[in-house]
Amino acid sequence: MVKRLVDIGGALAGLLIAALPMAVIAGLVRRSMGRPVFFRQVRPGRGGRPFTLVKFRTMRAGDGPDSERVTRLGRFLRRTSLDELPELWNVLRGDMSLVGPRPLLVEYLDRYTPREARRHDVRPGLTGLAQVAGRNAVSWDDRVELDVRYVETHSLGLDLRILGRTVLVVLRREGISAEGHATMPELRAR
Repeated sequence: MVKRLVDIGGALAGLLIAALPMAVIAGLVRRSMGRPVFFRQVRPGRGGRPFTLVKFRTMRAGDGPDSERVTRLGRFLRRTSLDELPELWNVLRGDMSLVGPRPLLVEYLDRYTPREARRHDVRPGLTGLAQVAGRNAVSWDDRVELDVRYVETHSLGLDLRILGRTVLVVLRREGISAEGHATMPELRAR
């Protein structure tokens, strides 16, 4: 209950503070890439239930590797994590939390071990333990382990520490992508 109240308050405050920057970003995305301005993708939430994640678009539509489709504006948005600001709506709606395991792809659901699947015991987050430990530069095994560790030990105090560390990680632009990849490489079945 307290976590949800913190999520609502944080999302509302974030949306108020980010309203003008989001409007500017939306205009820039529309001008440079056209419509749609937002990238929408179904992701698994708490209990594996699907929800639609909303972010600013960072890639041109079409075929080809992600590294070729990411625009100059898109690279900037990703480096600064500004592409994720619309996810505050997901937090406000209750699809996500401010802190929790990042929502991955639906097709990964059957690739988790039973222990790893525990990452879906809580709402996914804008940020999480894996993000402050290295974001996308952390291996899949370590990332999923950190997500499960969060599920097993989460508390309001841990959430506040993760939020504080997130600010530093974003400002330092650490771990934005795995080495040699524009986006996170695919999680393979183990």
